Amino acid sequence: MLIKTIEEVRALVREWKKQGCSIGFVPTMGALHEGHLSLLKQAVAENDRVIASVFVNPTQFGPNEDYASYPRDIQTDYSLCQSAGVDAVFHPEPEELYLPNRATTVHVTGLTDVLCGAKRPGHFDGVCLVLSKLFSIVNPDRAYFGQKDAQQVAVVRRMVRDLNFGVDVIASPIVREAGGLARSSRNAYLSAEEKAAALVLNRSLSRALQAMQSGERSADLIRRQVADQIAAEPLARIDYVEVVDFEDLRPVQGPMTRPVLVAVAVFFGTTRLIDNVVFGPELEVR
Repeated sequence: MLIKTIEEVRALVREWKKQGCSIGFVPTMGALHEGHLSLLKQAVAENDRVIASVFVNPTQFGPNEDYASYPRDIQTDYSLCQSAGVDAVFHPEPEELYLPNRATTVHVTGLTDVLCGAKRPGHFDGVCLVLSKLFSIVNPDRAYFGQKDAQQVAVVRRMVRDLNFGVDVIASPIVREAGGLARSSRNAYLSAEEKAAALVLNRSLSRALQAMQSGERSADLIRRQVADQIAAEPLARIDYVEVVDFEDLRPVQGPMTRPVLVAVAVFFGTTRLIDNVVFGPELEVR
């Protein structure tokens, strides 16, 4: 079913809870692709009932970002959710979630000051605000996110811990296209030439992972190798290339002794793409 109001969601969840059902939740901004579908299918497999949200959240976009042009096709998204076995899709209007005189913000310090947070001021405040609302409305047992948005996963886990939300935050592996490009709704913005050039992201990260698996422990060298490989692509414009601690997201200097996140953000034309790998030294997560 397609639901537009908060009260409808709460009434449905109350009924499911009375039946003793576990509830999975997959928050999305729509323009669903195989990455989203993998999250939806995992949620369906691991829970009695599943709700997905389709909401292009205005508070996480900066003034010069693509809120107005972000792809929207609720009928296609709803059909994909149904095909994955989702029980309900919450698709509110902005006015349903945000009052005109709202005065509350949600800010996670530290984790939001680096990587995409440093490049997109206020972005994670908007993410945390909308997820706080959605967690309160849906009251899920588990919420599912993609590892491609690794910083978001870390931020949401910290927020959930600090605010005592009773939800398990589950990160699922990155889903990639045949050539290795991480699936993203923003891939639709790429020209054919830009899309071919963007394959350098996974290529450079895969080589970094191979180097670390072979024993390389210098964060500086890994950072430099990834940056040099991406910079060699004429259509690529680097926003950042970082090797950070997997837990606190602080840049790693010198040898890597704990799990690390190798993260990149790169422009191809006007489209900004992110990608990452996690390694370390005994742990590896793609």
